[in-house]
Amino acid sequence: MGVLMSRRQTVEKVQKVKGEDEAPAGPSQPEESSTSKAAWERLRDGRGVEPEEFDRANRFTPPAFIRPTRELHDDEPLDISLEQREQVLNDEMCEICEVWTAESLFPCRICSRVYHDGCLRRMGYLQNDSAVEVTETAHTETGWSCYYCDNLNLLLTEEEMYSLMETLRQCKIIPETCLTLDDFLHYKHLVHKQQFERPMGEAQEERAALQFSALDPDKKGHVEWPDFLSHESIQLLQKLRPQNSLLRLLTAKERERARTAFLALDQDSDGFIGESECHKAQHAWFRKHNQKETPSCNVSISHVGPMSESSPASSGSSKSQEKTLLATEQEEARPVDWPSFLRENVAYILAARPNSAAVHLKPPA
Repeated sequence: MGVLMSRRQTVEKVQKVKGEDEAPAGPSQPEESSTSKAAWERLRDGRGVEPEEFDRANRFTPPAFIRPTRELHDDEPLDISLEQREQVLNDEMCEICEVWTAESLFPCRICSRVYHDGCLRRMGYLQNDSAVEVTETAHTETGWSCYYCDNLNLLLTEEEMYSLMETLRQCKIIPETCLTLDDFLHYKHLVHKQQFERPMGEAQEERAALQFSALDPDKKGHVEWPDFLSHESIQLLQKLRPQNSLLRLLTAKERERARTAFLALDQDSDGFIGESECHKAQHAWFRKHNQKETPSCNVSISHVGPMSESSPASSGSSKSQEKTLLATEQEEARPVDWPSFLRENVAYILAARPNSAAVHLKPPA
């Protein structure tokens, strides 16, 4: 996990340690505008807010982040006990101002950090409707992810981030812009051809369209940049890291939620659940928005964000439903134990971190 280097102090020096000479070179391109260069720099440094957008006299400087590094043996098996529950405690002081004011602190649902809403506003991370969201959900079962956990891109190492930026450059994706369905599919076709040296098939294109629909739950016809970046970041993690390495990214709160989910599904307490139940859990991780009741693992795909008939990804959905019905009996036959449950769900647990209503990793139907 990356390290938050500063809270209130100015951190531009940290952000410029490597200097412009070490910025990702990428293929030769025409001169970029200053706006485009700034967007690439923000992407490289993991900054979601540009300090120049705010009145510095009344704002804290957004923090600099040091990207995580891979440990030498982080791909070795990790023993996470089902029986041994973990005590989850939140920090006592605000992560930004380091002051304790008890009940006015808002906890992150992923990590142990807590925040004052006033400090978040001065950082530029709490604006307009998001202020209402934090105050209404931070102390509920739904919860709220802090600005660190909300950004899946910050899970990438420098090398992984360079790889992603190279792919974006080669596919002519401009940072901080929205993507239409055509843009998204064009990008997916190029990435697939680069990776496998063959065109993307019809079934794969249908899955990409389904993912676009999941990233656009409000049916605006485009995917917001933060949602696209989170999706591509989690896809890259799946591609480059073994599952044991991904398991090390889970926080104590996430491990506890996973235990609760598994124990609820293991009704006969034999240590195994059916594969279809495992798939239900994958959908359940994304029940953060539009559901006021307590999350449950007995969830259908409609809870993730149903596709309307006019959705560009709705074609072929009847075929998918037929395949799902035919596969259900086969799924029930494969027992899933606790370690397998964790490995098969870890990417979905991580992908559920953002506060966005978008589903950043579409579970199988």
